[in-house]
Amino acid sequence: MTARTLLEGDELQAAVAVLDGWSVEDGKLHKEYRFADFVAAFGFMSAAALCAERKNHHPEWFNVYNTVRVDLCTHDAGGITTWDVELAEEFDVIANG
Repeated sequence: MTARTLLEGDELQAAVAVLDGWSVEDGKLHKEYRFADFVAAFGFMSAAALCAERKNHHPEWFNVYNTVRVDLCTHDAGGITTWDVELAEEFDVIANG
């Protein structure tokens, strides 16, 4: 498990700039994934859930058919941390299979 360093200001902007398709919305890292169909979206969620469980860091997410919306925030740190950025990178790897 890595340190949970809170990211703010320029540090947060720099971290988000290297993430593909991620943005900051309502104080959380946010991305919307689109897949071929529901089965592909659910497959992503299953693999991402196993990754999140290993890290003991769980996303807020929402799924409708082929779309999965993901929000990441380290609540006990009070915002977006390096932990969220690492999980976002891992989710992208899973999504790109």
